[in-house]
Amino acid sequence: MSEIYWPKKYLPGTTDNFVSNEVIVKELSTSDVWPYLNDTTFWPTYYSNASNIGFDGGAGPELSSGVRFRFTTFGLNVEAEVTEYVPPVAGQAARVAWRAWVDGPEDQALDVLHAWLIEDLPGGRVRVLTQESQIGKPAQAMALAKPNPMLNAHQDWLEGLIHAVKSSKA
Repeated sequence: MSEIYWPKKYLPGTTDNFVSNEVIVKELSTSDVWPYLNDTTFWPTYYSNASNIGFDGGAGPELSSGVRFRFTTFGLNVEAEVTEYVPPVAGQAARVAWRAWVDGPEDQALDVLHAWLIEDLPGGRVRVLTQESQIGKPAQAMALAKPNPMLNAHQDWLEGLIHAVKSSKA
């Protein structure tokens, strides 16, 4: 199975918080899942922790390489830029990653890399992996919280994504 590509700055195990969530689902494919992740207008319909999504310079609502966008999550206004963008192609994993940040005083600033990987597996299955590596005081606090709010929120995102895709095929 494929893995996320990490820039050195965000390498898991070296940052203040890291979460990894994954689902493997039968009877879906990468081409089924990709549109619901790539088109940000779908996000609030299946993930309640993403809202107020907007893009710079007339871009969007679909993600693309280098595009800048913003959204609200965990009550924070987050700026983001897509750093990796590989749409579905037969025989290889689809990938999208964005660097996201919250500016502010040291106790509020946050710098993250959020990555997604979607790949077809044998037997008519799809694997959806999302991982996030975070730097900053808020990330340190999240890493200590039990349960980890980022881990739970990303699981909700994954489950909502899969439910939306399945519902569209019903």
